[in-house]
Amino acid sequence: MVHETFTAIRTALQECTGIDDIQVIEGGEHADLVSTVAFGLAKQQKKSPVLIAQEITTKLTIHPELIRMGISVEAKGPYINFRFGSGYVRDSLIEAVKPGYGTLPKKNTRVVLEHTSANPNGPLHVGHIRNSIIGDTLARAFRKAGYRLEVQYYVNDMGRQIAIVAWGFDHLDSTQAEGEKEDAHIARVYIAANRGIERDPTITQQVDKLMQLVEGGDPETVKKFRREVSRCLDGFAVTLKNLNVKHDRFVWESDFIRNGDTKRIIGRISKLPQVRTDETLALDLSEFGFENKYVIRRSDGTSVYAARDLAFHTWKDANFDWVIDVLGADHKLIGAQLRCTLTLLGEKAPDIVHFEFVSLPEGSMSTRAGKFVSADDLITEVNKRAFDDVSNRRPELDEETRRGIARSVALAGIRYDIVKVSPEKSTVFDWKEALNFERQSGPYIQYSHARACSILEKAGQFTECYDLETEQEIKLAKSIARFPAIIEKVITELRPHILATYAHELADTFNTFYHYEPVLKSEGDVRARRLTLVKAAQNTLKESLETLGIDAISTM
Repeated sequence: MVHETFTAIRTALQECTGIDDIQVIEGGEHADLVSTVAFGLAKQQKKSPVLIAQEITTKLTIHPELIRMGISVEAKGPYINFRFGSGYVRDSLIEAVKPGYGTLPKKNTRVVLEHTSANPNGPLHVGHIRNSIIGDTLARAFRKAGYRLEVQYYVNDMGRQIAIVAWGFDHLDSTQAEGEKEDAHIARVYIAANRGIERDPTITQQVDKLMQLVEGGDPETVKKFRREVSRCLDGFAVTLKNLNVKHDRFVWESDFIRNGDTKRIIGRISKLPQVRTDETLALDLSEFGFENKYVIRRSDGTSVYAARDLAFHTWKDANFDWVIDVLGADHKLIGAQLRCTLTLLGEKAPDIVHFEFVSLPEGSMSTRAGKFVSADDLITEVNKRAFDDVSNRRPELDEETRRGIARSVALAGIRYDIVKVSPEKSTVFDWKEALNFERQSGPYIQYSHARACSILEKAGQFTECYDLETEQEIKLAKSIARFPAIIEKVITELRPHILATYAHELADTFNTFYHYEPVLKSEGDVRARRLTLVKAAQNTLKESLETLGIDAISTM
């Protein structure tokens, strides 16, 4: 319903102004939607934007489609305010009580979304999981929006870090300790191997030899690399499952050497006018603002990561309509060089969602130095804190039930606290804030959903009524009605924190409604319409939480 209303208002504005590119934004407390078109027209017409807004409003008030939809229009200074009528509220409420509310029509666009893709040389740490959670939330939003989506993990099984791991397993004590998780075992060997290299730099030559062998397709070396990488990925799979993160396909970097794609992409690059062949093969992209050369092949003839990445993206371009990568801020230069090179090759450049890093108050992390807080440790600690909190609040529940609630609350605490911050801002994971039931947290939204479930359970059967009257009722209904447009906005802007913000605002609006408007104590049509509104709120909170990858539990 929001989409149809947006479209009607944009069309009316286009007809009244003659401008095709019309911006309509949310109006906050003052209106449902607002247009600032008068500002742009003021320069063209050399008139006051206040006067122009009044003139446009006069035309809009008699526009037949806006009249039919019950949309009122008012000029407030240079702004044109739109308020939706009762029909909008009623129709939105009818949709909001249906299962799957907010799901948009199916689309034929094929989308590939790559996220996480951490080097398989040790456990996922706190810095990695922002990538995973942003990527997985976007994936859920794309599916909610009706897109044909494949989520990929790009496995780096050829880099120097993996060669160091392989060397470590060959030359160090690499016995797996009892109960040691596979990725933790890999990290221990990797750290020990790096310390060995620090003591004896000549080991680097042995590592280089391994890299040459794996690129040359030596069967034993290829088998060795893939075996250790696969073991690390097995460890990753456990962590990602505990974070409710899913991938559809794991794409191996080495496959683009085996199938010849890397060789072919290097051949295409070698014909570009920007190519420079000295000891290495590189691109001089200075005309596009890049100071450093973009190295594609080393002096020993082996390809670098960038070459395989270009082959990977060329393959994605051939098989998908929309390519999206989620990358850390430390990949901004690499990502920009990749996009530039793909454009020079006549390929589609990916959309890249860059994110700043999440950390703990304890400080920064480095797998190489052995200084990191693993995602597993974080999950364990948050689960413990959530269980203690649930046990204090609900001591009457049996332990199994309390642990089940605690797992859902912990997941909500982690995922929401990380995704609520816009990707371009760095953040510190705050234990207390993440599990606070009364603040901007995932558990707070879960609690609001559980409250709505409790009200409906106590109410029993009722006949749905969609004719609202009071200010708080209409305010909540309009908040609920925004949900489909929020999903669309997340996709358009590739910013999942928009959904996190909306879910919190919806929970706030619902709790305010419940505080001011009696529900179970009401009678007749008043009781029916308020219960209908609670049902719509419960359903929308559920769909919002699940799109955020959070359990919509019914009791806490």
